[in-house]
Amino acid sequence: MTNDFKVVHTIAEVREAVKAWKREGLTVGLVPTMGFLHEGHQSLIEKAVAQNDRVVVSDFVNPTQFGPTEDLAAYPRDLDRDSALVQDAGANILFNPSPEEMYYPDRTTAITMSTITEELCGKSRPVHFGGVCTVVAKLFNIVTPDRAYFGQKDAQQLLVIRRMVRDLNFDIQIVGCPIIREADGLAKSSRNTYLNKDERTAAPVLHRALEAGRALAESGEKSAEAIKAKVREVLATEPLADPEYVEVVDLNTVHPVATLDQPVLVAIAVRIGKTRLIDNFFYPELH
Repeated sequence: MTNDFKVVHTIAEVREAVKAWKREGLTVGLVPTMGFLHEGHQSLIEKAVAQNDRVVVSDFVNPTQFGPTEDLAAYPRDLDRDSALVQDAGANILFNPSPEEMYYPDRTTAITMSTITEELCGKSRPVHFGGVCTVVAKLFNIVTPDRAYFGQKDAQQLLVIRRMVRDLNFDIQIVGCPIIREADGLAKSSRNTYLNKDERTAAPVLHRALEAGRALAESGEKSAEAIKAKVREVLATEPLADPEYVEVVDLNTVHPVATLDQPVLVAIAVRIGKTRLIDNFFYPELH
């Protein structure tokens, strides 16, 4: 891996660099992000660096995946900090386009998906996955990577992207990477910065609740309702926790299942104060 690193802002610059790499027969990895990077993103970049000759990290707060009442303007941004982390992790390009660079003002094309986007976060964020799929497909077309890296914290997103790649015949390997956690179990997330001191103290209840559900599954419990009840029981011990959903779903459809007689995703969304946090585990573990 070369130590060359640069920040670029245009599609043309990315394409020029990637074409040069591919003329040399080099493999290319892509790590799509919305910036304000943390150790979770760093782990994705480091895995991409280990598995590819060159790596592009996108840093783009994508407006099309935010609903009208969501936190687009407030979403944290720090390009200088992001650049330092990406360079330290060994990537070659940080792609930081403007919305105007990524989207034509008169655009009429978007990607929509059914079934797999209708449950979990899709219920409360109906435009979210359409925006995710559209921007990720654009990044795939711009970067033409051999592999792309996504964190398992956004488990539904990972499953959606894998389905999109299959359905649209993208010649790209999607690599899912484990959740990176704080010492107290809270999943690393850019939205953790929204939590005040009391909320931050309360937030690890998500991980404790999921670990209780996982322990029940590992003990042989096959009832999805029993697993969900255990998770809710632990969440109820924290007054600041307001669950949006606790679900056990099939990996192909992301629709709820009654029994753990197949690989499943156990996923939760919980509001701590005004901050919406998500967490999950795959059972058995996803490989």
